[in-house]
Order: sequence, then C-alpha cells, then structure tokens
Amino acid sequence: MYNITLISTVHKEFGNCNSNELLKIIENIGPDVIFLEAFEDNYSKYDQMIFSQFGVYKERLELKTIQKYSQNHTFEYVPVLDIRLSDEFETKTKIISENKDCQKLLDEYSLLEMDGGFQFLNSEKSIVLQEEMRELENRIVDNEIMRQKVNANLGAYENSMLRNIYSFCKEKSFNTAIFMCGSAHRKSISEKIEEYKKKETIKLNWTFYNDKN
Repeated sequence: MYNITLISTVHKEFGNCNSNELLKIIENIGPDVIFLEAFEDNYSKYDQMIFSQFGVYKERLELKTIQKYSQNHTFEYVPVLDIRLSDEFETKTKIISENKDCQKLLDEYSLLEMDGGFQFLNSEKSIVLQEEMRELENRIVDNEIMRQKVNANLGAYENSMLRNIYSFCKEKSFNTAIFMCGSAHRKSISEKIEEYKKKETIKLNWTFYNDKN
C-alpha cells in the first residue's frame, strides 16, 4: 500500500529521453496513480476529451507518455502543482542563459541526457552535474537577495508538490504510484521526502527509480 516511485524526467523529448522509453519504465511499474509536476490546466479535462476522441497528443514529454499509457491502462492522473515559479527565478534563468561557461555545462549535460536517457537523469552523476551548475549559477548571479528569493520560491514550489501528494494519500488508497518531476529537483525533493517521513502520520513507501543504493 502507498508505494510511490520518484522518476526524474525532462519536459521535452530529446534523444533517448522520449515518450517510448518513458512508457517502458511506467509500464514496468504499473501505477494505479500518476502524480506529475504540473498544473491542472496543463492537461485539462478538455485536453483529455480531445485525446480520447481525436488522438491529439500533447507536446510535453510526460503528458504524451501518460496519454500513451492511458490507451491500455486505467489509472488516476494527479497534477500536484499549485505554486508557480517567481519572476526572480525567470530573471535568474535569463542571466544564466547568456553566460558562456554556464551554457557550456548545459550543453554537456544535454549530450549526456540525449545518450543516457532516463538512466542518466535518475543517476548520481546527474545530481553531481546539477550541483556543479548551481554553484556556477550562484557565482554568476552575484545578488544575495535574488538568490534568497529564488531559493524560497523553489522551496515553496517543491513543498507544494509533496504536500498535495500527502493530502491525496490521506483521502484515497492505492497500491502503486509514480511521481514524475524534473531532474533538477531530484536531490532537493529527496531531502524533503525524508523530512516529510518524520513529520507525517501517514507512511508512504518511497523508492527512487534507478537508485543504486
């Protein structure tokens, strides 16, 4: 009961990070519930109706995969976001995108992502590279107030997802679920899960896809 596997993903298909490969992973787990880093309007009831009647796929990788999975499986789809990323986050992203050193690291990461697919995204190597990029970002954005605001917003963003997952689990029972979330959140989400385990009364059995520990 309440088995949840965290799968780190990307939002656009790229090389081996594609809907067919992600579908294989999901089918192997066979979830009754799919939690996704998404807002309700990212895949609305209208979108679901359009897909069921006309087979129109969403562009976003995870949603396209969910649509494919729905053709042969019954499950409950649960978008878990209710807080958006801040203007400061967008400003920081713009500054970083214009830096050559950071762009070089991003390009190297993208090549590993393209070749290694979801095995790479869900690996310790991915986490290490993400941390290297964050350290470089902090050196580039030499603005402590902005960093504090961005970090606070990211913390609220990630906590909202876990809070909504735990709220759902208190209302409904299931055996197996997955939680798909962007790979940049893997380390911090994992740390927050440990915090939730200590304070929440309901016990969820969390596992991490491709975890070698």
